[in-house]
Amino acid sequence: MRYFVAVAEELHFGRAATRLHMSQPPLSRAIKQLEADVGALLLARSPAGVTLTAVGTVLLEEARALLDHADRVRVRVSEAAGVATLTVGILGDGTDPGVTRLAAAYGRHHPGIDIRVRDTDLTDPACGLSAGLVDIALTRAPFDVTGLTVRALRTDPVGVVLRADDPLADRDGLLLAELNDRRWFQFPRGTDPVWQSYWNGGRPREGPVVRTVQECLQAVLWNGTVGLAPLGHGLPAELAVVPLTDMPPSRVVAVWKEGDTNPLIRSFVEIATSAYHR
Repeated sequence: MRYFVAVAEELHFGRAATRLHMSQPPLSRAIKQLEADVGALLLARSPAGVTLTAVGTVLLEEARALLDHADRVRVRVSEAAGVATLTVGILGDGTDPGVTRLAAAYGRHHPGIDIRVRDTDLTDPACGLSAGLVDIALTRAPFDVTGLTVRALRTDPVGVVLRADDPLADRDGLLLAELNDRRWFQFPRGTDPVWQSYWNGGRPREGPVVRTVQECLQAVLWNGTVGLAPLGHGLPAELAVVPLTDMPPSRVVAVWKEGDTNPLIRSFVEIATSAYHR
């Protein structure tokens, strides 16, 4: 059922296999066996992708309900065994509407779970996960994900943050090359190089060292530094953000340790996927 739900939601066997951390052939065999058990075609396959049949649409609704019930059973058993705490690492801005919806939805599904939140600064995009300080992280990619499992929750376009009186602040869009002569904020030495490279537009830069979102904004305000930020977040009136037309978008992701079978994490990821896709 989990295999079927993954394919039905992704509408692509390759993406579903990646999501399930398995190869495509056994996934295809499992779906064919399920269709044989049901006695009907569930997915219509074509070179353009996959679509649900009428039977598949009905099964998807029932499968989600069954899996949700199975997760609740696991959680209740875990609670009875004393495993009733989940520690969540959150990077940067915890006021994201996705976080707000997730918190409310998770509380409705698991009212007996004690959620502990660990706010982290921009020097640790994995939010303490690699060090074992959290069970799961809500953060932004890209960064080194060796030994971790990643679920994309949302994709945000990125812009450059400037002082409102900057000559470029009234532009509708900019290219990274137009900012090559500017100073950019930097993260401290030892910060994940993949993460640092992304937020520096893919090339080495020079500028003040910062650790938090507020320090980034202050560096722009006081020093005329430029930096990147996802679009859609409120800024002080003294600052402006201009979309970067050639910058890859920023992905909000849920990340947990590879192979972790904690049912609280599985439930958290599924609820987060729904909360962020709204």
